[in-house]
Amino acid sequence: MTTTVAAPENVVTVRPNPSRRRLTLGRFVLPVWSVLVILWLIAPILVMIVFSFNKTTGRTVSTTWNGFTFRWYAHMFASSDLTDALVNSITIGLLTTAISVVLGTLMGVAMGRRKFVGIGSVNLLLFANIAAPEVVLGAALLSLFLTMRIPLGYWTILIAHVMFSVAYVVITVRARMAGQDPSLEEASRDLGAGPVATFIRVTLPGILPGIIAGGLLAFVMSIDDYIITNFNNGTTQTFPLWVIGASNRLGGGVPPTTYSVGSMIFLGGVLLAVGGAIWNRRKA
Repeated sequence: MTTTVAAPENVVTVRPNPSRRRLTLGRFVLPVWSVLVILWLIAPILVMIVFSFNKTTGRTVSTTWNGFTFRWYAHMFASSDLTDALVNSITIGLLTTAISVVLGTLMGVAMGRRKFVGIGSVNLLLFANIAAPEVVLGAALLSLFLTMRIPLGYWTILIAHVMFSVAYVVITVRARMAGQDPSLEEASRDLGAGPVATFIRVTLPGILPGIIAGGLLAFVMSIDDYIITNFNNGTTQTFPLWVIGASNRLGGGVPPTTYSVGSMIFLGGVLLAVGGAIWNRRKA
């Protein structure tokens, strides 16, 4: 007796999908790679924060852990020179931010909404300002101040910082303006609002995230700058200049209070960034 078994029909062969494998690999590799890059970038800051609590016995920061202490935070403002330099850096940074935000916002709105004669040249100047080496900018500003016989000091530092910071505000605000619907402003004008009321109630809320981002960039660039400030400071000291000067006086080391002050500045920047992110999320 012979039994015949019919072959099954419509047999589907399942093969592994290479794209799904690549997608799974990308989900794992990219986050890990991003975390490693971030850790590499903040590693020097973490070292500074850790050694700001080190019980150093000498005049300079020791790379050997000698114990935990809050001494350098308690004596952060013991040196009048350091305190004056820190106050100069903070006040110049705040004034630079305020002036750059006002000028940069007006320029960004104009360049984002209007096509005027010379806008290409203005764009070129903005990106040239960002791309130019700081040595070139510092030397050019020094030549300008000396030619105009302007005494070097606090106000020349402020002018120099506004000069290189305003471009960042213009670019961020202009990008925000490019993504905003012009019909909203037109509707506001059709409903009877004037140009000022339209800007305050319609345009300004829409570009406010770009203004905040540009202002934070201006403040960070100002408080961090050394090269341009060194060209135009005269006898006025900022925190970066004081750190380099103290390092030269101590033979290459830095006072322990430098790490505590730097840690507090970093903490302030983190709080500003987190506060801005929380404010934007709540507004959204």
